[in-house]
Amino acid sequence: MRAVLGIAAAAATLTFTAQAAAQTGPTVLDPKLEVREVETGLSTPIGIAFLDDDDFFVIEKVSGKVKRIKGDAAPVEVLDLAVNSASERGLLGITLDKYFRHNGLVYLYWTESNTGADSGVVGEVDLRANRLDRYKWNGTTLEPVVGNPLLRMRARQTDAGQQERGNHNGGPIRTGPDGKLYLIAGDTGRRGQMQNLIDGPFGEGIEDDTFGGPDPDNEHLTGVILRLNTDGTAPKDNPFYKEGAERGGQVGANLKKLYAYGIRNSFGMAFDPFSGDLWEQENGDDSFSEINRVEPGFNSGWVQVMGPLDRVAEFKRIETTAPFIGLQQIRWAPTNIADTPREAFERLFRLPGSRFSDPEMAWRYEIAPGGIDFLSSRELGRDYKGDLFVGSATQNLLSGHIFRLDIENNRREVDVDDKALRDRVADNNAKYDITESESLLFGENFGVTPDIQESPDGTLYVVSLLRGTIYEIREK
Repeated sequence: MRAVLGIAAAAATLTFTAQAAAQTGPTVLDPKLEVREVETGLSTPIGIAFLDDDDFFVIEKVSGKVKRIKGDAAPVEVLDLAVNSASERGLLGITLDKYFRHNGLVYLYWTESNTGADSGVVGEVDLRANRLDRYKWNGTTLEPVVGNPLLRMRARQTDAGQQERGNHNGGPIRTGPDGKLYLIAGDTGRRGQMQNLIDGPFGEGIEDDTFGGPDPDNEHLTGVILRLNTDGTAPKDNPFYKEGAERGGQVGANLKKLYAYGIRNSFGMAFDPFSGDLWEQENGDDSFSEINRVEPGFNSGWVQVMGPLDRVAEFKRIETTAPFIGLQQIRWAPTNIADTPREAFERLFRLPGSRFSDPEMAWRYEIAPGGIDFLSSRELGRDYKGDLFVGSATQNLLSGHIFRLDIENNRREVDVDDKALRDRVADNNAKYDITESESLLFGENFGVTPDIQESPDGTLYVVSLLRGTIYEIREK
């Protein structure tokens, strides 16, 4: 996706966007529900984490600030990081430790500026500027814990003789039911084994950039979901731990941390409160947004396929047809996409124990999903318990929709009543068009919504990035 959350635009553009969005307030289609403003006047809020009822941290993408919002009191700054916020970089993710009430630990995923101050300049970062850090909440501020950073990852696309970009950093980080940390890192424009190109875009034996080859060493671990212990180490029950131990070195150490790969980019990840399964949304380039249930060892298929495997010819057609043409990496053109499902499947890079599966839901043209979360309570009504809610992640949609997906009783598949969606694909007519998914529509006019969270009291909180607002959806 081309700078979906990239908001280093001119101030006039942002002002217009905010004014246009403010003309129509957010609404939900269910007349029994209402939307209220919890907090306004924030600077590019991108994620929240609840401490208690009416008490939560909010992170701001561009300012690098963590603020505490408690009740009706004004937000209080508790941490300020020197971030690089060019394009989709910045302060991107937050989660609390499973035992936060006892140990006060908080985890942040962010892009570090190499100037010592906030920066929006694409080139003002080191190669591995995306970092995961651990902090301790002392009741007033967040204090860094010895041992930071827990992880450093690639933040720059500087190869291939093309313009440097700052997108596809991912950012969602969640604490699983098992107490482990789950982090999505986007592909940052890379093309290697984690993007299902076994030898990189150039072919066997040829380095594919100036920093190394296609293996997932420290400079090339991108397009993945990591599962980590709270100190940043790899749990021994991770799906590729044995493979990593046998491999050794940087690549082996990174394989140990791997939970899933073949990920293009994502702004949303959530655990099903009933099954414990991990779900994520994945953003396509111009085609096939996805909603996936992620099992250990999941290979999502990028760059060989987006959407259902049997739609690979359509994936290729869209990505090779004007005005789209291109996958943001000039050395692996979309003309390289396979012509048949079998050919695409055979091209996948297979780590022992990996598995590919089709999305649980997809859109033919990119719809740009954003934050996602499940509701575990009946606070909004019994019909919503267990449903998955999906936000928007593009400035092209000033209105900003929220979809609601019902989940089958087996908690493994999306349940659809609409005949048009029986194939679990909304065959929309153009990029950002919602044709065939109108029956999934739950809310409108929320703007860019990079995070959706169930609150401790069972309502739904929605983070609106460009509106600088946190909304609550609740019963009237």
